[in-house]
Amino acid sequence: MPYLWLVRGHSAWLVVPAAVSLGLFAYLLTLHPAESGRVYAAYGGIYVLTALIWLRVVDKSPLSLYDLIGAAFVLTGMVIIAYGWK
Repeated sequence: MPYLWLVRGHSAWLVVPAAVSLGLFAYLLTLHPAESGRVYAAYGGIYVLTALIWLRVVDKSPLSLYDLIGAAFVLTGMVIIAYGWK
């Protein structure tokens, strides 16, 4: 929504639902029994993986070696964080 506002010239009111949804997401993270930062870090790894799958399947763009290496680093970090708090 900020993209539509900043780049496409749509109304600045589009930022309001984006900010509310981000705030709600951050609040929901605090409800998890683990520290919310760890949950968010684990979520970030899944987000990166999903974005690359979207890039390949939906956008039909081939993944580069750098995409794969970057994803491996992110997912490795996510696994370390996820299993480190148990």
